[in-house]
Amino acid sequence: MGQSKAARLRAALGGGDIVVAAGVYDMISARIADGMGFSALYMTGYGTVASALGIADAGLASYTEMVERVAVLAGGTATPMICDADTGYGGLLNVRRTVQGYEAAGAAGIQIEDQEMPKKCGHTLGRRVVPLEDMVLKIRVAVEARRDPATLIVARTDCRTTLGIDEALRRGEAFAKAGADVVFIESPESRAELERIGKALSGSAWLLCNMVYDGRTPETPADDLKRMGFSIAIYAGMAHKAAAGALEAAYRHLKVKRTQMDMPGPMYSSAKMHELMGFPEVWAFEKRWDQGQAG
Repeated sequence: MGQSKAARLRAALGGGDIVVAAGVYDMISARIADGMGFSALYMTGYGTVASALGIADAGLASYTEMVERVAVLAGGTATPMICDADTGYGGLLNVRRTVQGYEAAGAAGIQIEDQEMPKKCGHTLGRRVVPLEDMVLKIRVAVEARRDPATLIVARTDCRTTLGIDEALRRGEAFAKAGADVVFIESPESRAELERIGKALSGSAWLLCNMVYDGRTPETPADDLKRMGFSIAIYAGMAHKAAAGALEAAYRHLKVKRTQMDMPGPMYSSAKMHELMGFPEVWAFEKRWDQGQAG
């Protein structure tokens, strides 16, 4: 039996290069990213909630709804996947259930944040955080709850926007001491702050940076983040924003031109789409059984 996805992700983190994790939000994006050779994928809460439920990332999705998405996305891909678990969906018992459920569904890493419920998207205003002591307990429960010791516990603080970078660093240090494998300070607002995070925390845990397109954190190349001390760069919003832009352009073209000829952007051929979604395997199965070759 080969390494678990979590063990493979840990090996990638120990390989000396920064892990670039492509954001995915549905099975089409996950299948495409899975075939690109990334060391990790990242199941975005924002994009997953938007695509599956059609609602804002504002604490409205339940554990049951989200763990089902983990099972589909992580279960249907070979690349290790870090999955957004919001606040753990409640208190300490909820955190234990969330970690064990996400892990059983195929998550290689599980991200829990310190926002009050209902939580909000990490690059919007109005976020409030729980006391540090409450989050430390959640981390300790999460670490104890995992059944595979290789499963990564990613601890995120959203306090930078309201309480400042000093408090964010204090929380990051406490998260590492509580046993978090990865520390994630959400929405730092300058390269200087990114440098501070790396200098202060890179020796205590793996550090994750969220590169949100058009977000609060300045766009910084992954190689620069590596130099600063970060081990993981996630591109959580890239896929659903790229898809939204491409679809809007395609629909506008259809509305104006009344044809799908000469679309403004690339489109998959039917053959490529069939291959992505596994039709060759379906056809091979049907051919085998139609010819009575089972066994």
